[in-house]
Order: sequence, then C-alpha cells, then structure tokens
Amino acid sequence: MATNPKQTIETLLAQADVQIDGNRAWDIQVHNPKLYSRVLAGGSLALGESYMEGWWDCKALDEFFNRILSVEVDKKIIRQRHLMFNLFKAKITNLQKKAKAYEIGKKHYDLGNDLYKNMLDKRMVYSCGYWNNAKTLDQAQEAKLELICKKVGLKPGMDVLDIGCGWGSFARYAAEKYKVNVVGVTVSKEQVALGTELCKDFPVDIKLQDYRTLDQKFDRIISIGMFEHVGYKNFRTYMKIVHKCLKPEGLFLLHTIGGNKSVIINDLWINEYIFPNGMLPSAEQIIKSAEGLFVLEDWHNFGADYDKTLMAWHDNFKRNWDKIKHNYDERFNRMWTYYLKCCAGSFRSRKNQLWQIVFSKNGVKGGYQSVR
Repeated sequence: MATNPKQTIETLLAQADVQIDGNRAWDIQVHNPKLYSRVLAGGSLALGESYMEGWWDCKALDEFFNRILSVEVDKKIIRQRHLMFNLFKAKITNLQKKAKAYEIGKKHYDLGNDLYKNMLDKRMVYSCGYWNNAKTLDQAQEAKLELICKKVGLKPGMDVLDIGCGWGSFARYAAEKYKVNVVGVTVSKEQVALGTELCKDFPVDIKLQDYRTLDQKFDRIISIGMFEHVGYKNFRTYMKIVHKCLKPEGLFLLHTIGGNKSVIINDLWINEYIFPNGMLPSAEQIIKSAEGLFVLEDWHNFGADYDKTLMAWHDNFKRNWDKIKHNYDERFNRMWTYYLKCCAGSFRSRKNQLWQIVFSKNGVKGGYQSVR
C-alpha cells in the first residue's frame, strides 16, 4: 500500500480506472491537496462535504461514482470512527420514531416547490420513472403511474390510500383516469399545500399525517418512494398498519428503492444533507416485515431506470438553475448536483435497486397476473 495520503487515494482510484487531474470526464480535478487525508479520515461524508466546498471537481460525477462503486472503492476507505457512531445511534434509538416523522418533510420536501417544479416532470413525480417504452421524463413518469394503476387493478369507485403521496401526482392521475377516490398522506406541509391545489378538481384528499395514525379501510393501498424513510425498527409496524387498513380482497403495492444487503443506516453524507434518518431496505427486511400478514404476488425490479430518471432530473435542474438560484446559493447547487449524480452512479453500478412489490391479504383467487 502506498505510504502517503495522495498515493493511497491514487492506488484506490486506479482500481476503478479513475485518475487524479486526468483528462477524461470521470477523472477528478483536485483543487486542495488536503483532500486526500480528509477523505481517508472521513470517508463518504468527507468526500461529499469537500465537493460542496469546491475542493475537487469532476465533469461526469455519475460515471465517477459508477466506477468506484462497481469495484467497491468506498469500502476500502477508512471511516470507522464516523460509521461506528452512527451504527450505535441507529441501534439504541429509533431514528424514525413518531416524534421525528416530520423532520424529513422540513429538511427535504419543504426546500421549495420552485425547486421541484423546475427539476421534475410536468406531473411532479418525485420517484423512479418507467422507461420501458419512454423517450422523455414526462412519458416515463406517466408510464410508471399507469403501470401502478394496472398492477393493482383499479376500478371506478374504489377507495385508494397513497402513503407518502408527494404533491399528489399519483392521486390525481388515478382519480382522473380511473375514477377512484384517493386519500393521500405526507409529512411535508409544502406538498400538502401544492398537492391540494393541483388535485382540487378531483375526489382527492391530501393530509399532513404520519402513517402510524391511519385508521380507515381501503380497497387498494399504494406507497411510492416513502418506505425508504420508515426505518428498520418500524418496518413491521408499517406493514401492520397497511394490513389493518386494507380490505380483505385488497391489494397493496410497495414502490421502494432497495439495497443488496441489510443495513440499519444510510450513507453518511446522504443522511446528513439529503435524507435525514433514511435507510434503504433489503429484500430480506421487506419479506420479514410482511411475513404472516401478506401474500407476495409480484416483485418487479427496474432499478436501472432510476439512473435515467436521476440524470433527467439533473438536466432539468442545471437548465433551470438561473430561474431559482435567487433562493439558493452555490454550495446548495454543488450539493444538489452531487446528490443527483452520486445516486445515478449507484443505480448504474447496480448497488441500489428499484422494486415494485404487490402484496395481497389472502392471495388472489386464481392467481395474480403480472403486469409489465
């Protein structure tokens, strides 16, 4: 192993075919030589913070992350001190307890509707699109909403619950296209305000409410991109709430990012700056939490589509930055760019997945017909 911090980082990056001050898009340009020791001491948190502070740059951050994650360079960097503290905190406390339920809304989803209007598609869908036959972000998001409606077999007059409803994109689509009644719950005040306005002409009721207080029966329950905020200590509670609220012949569709291994904390930089108290569930954790409550009917992975979705969001964010920059600063610009592109790289490297899972309460009579 090399003897100084720069040589150590150079050796690690070489395994991913990444060079320091190289001329390829995925090579990094270092502006502060203190970067090497900082990253070796602080791992992913230090890497992200130093980028936010302008210590280094990379034209294709997404490909940089794809390369280093594909050969697991991240696991070879010393970061035990930070990791052990966060693991200890996650084990002794419930980071996603009811008292903390609204923290993610305030820190992330309430950043400003102007940010999301200028980054997302026209329906403001803040989750992975379905790019199977789509050429644009608008098409991919509409295809995803349609896919969900078909998977749960919506019919006119049904009562539908959307847990983590965002700005009401699914609720409005389902109410408009399938003539169903939708109750949506979110922990973001900004989402309730705008979502209520966007859905005002449809039988949609969007509420500021934690999922743990739900107590109403529904024909179908949907949850899109919200399970990542539930936390491993609450997975079973979440499933019990859904089971209680779902009618006997009902279907439940869970749309969630997933990880290849079971963990109890998120990436440290993502946790600090983007999604506080979040964590990605594994397949094992999801199945264990649903055991004895539901019948697994369908499991669909289209994680590679999140790479395309995140890059489309970044293109919109970059193109529209001048429209919104009066509300933010350059540090935020670099932070948000880093967030979108490091996540794109994680999906490109297949370290993260996107799952749509369909559960029934008692098994679909005659068998469930998968929809793709």
